[in-house]
Amino acid sequence: MSLSAKTVVVIAIGAALYGIGGLPMFGIPVFANTTLKPAMAVLALFAVLFGPLVGFLVGIIGHWVTDLFAGWGVWFTWELGSGIVGLIIGLYPILTRGRLDMGLFSKLDFSLFVALAFVANVVGYGCSAFLDAVLYAEPFTKVLVQLVIIALSNTIIIALVGHLILTSVAKRKQQSFNLKEAY
Repeated sequence: MSLSAKTVVVIAIGAALYGIGGLPMFGIPVFANTTLKPAMAVLALFAVLFGPLVGFLVGIIGHWVTDLFAGWGVWFTWELGSGIVGLIIGLYPILTRGRLDMGLFSKLDFSLFVALAFVANVVGYGCSAFLDAVLYAEPFTKVLVQLVIIALSNTIIIALVGHLILTSVAKRKQQSFNLKEAY
């Protein structure tokens, strides 16, 4: 499989924004190594706009950038979790049959977006929590609390920021779509 130059650039930009935005100075610490990160919205939006492969790679690479620059060391289990989050949310354009590209973003589309964000966070970071408990002997209760906090807070952040941006994207696409139909 080969990636186009445009896709590589999109992945690099998305990973940089997600990675830098995930640094502790841009988040709110809430639990052991657990931070509310507005950058989660960046991951979700790149996944929605460019699909599951881009979402997966932005998640893994971006989380690696965060870990590297934050000085936490590399936790591949959590980088993988972010990749899975991006992959699952990246299914959005497939499940909606590209309605956002046509300028459509209904309440049902938003509900699907939020549901995907929640499932993605539970599955992605659930894998991270499980692997931490198994591979690194992290206490199960600790990683379970991390998972609950992350899944809920990330979903709220993604929903709030995502609604604003995806509504704007839909309006812009609708104007573009209407212009194409006029010609």
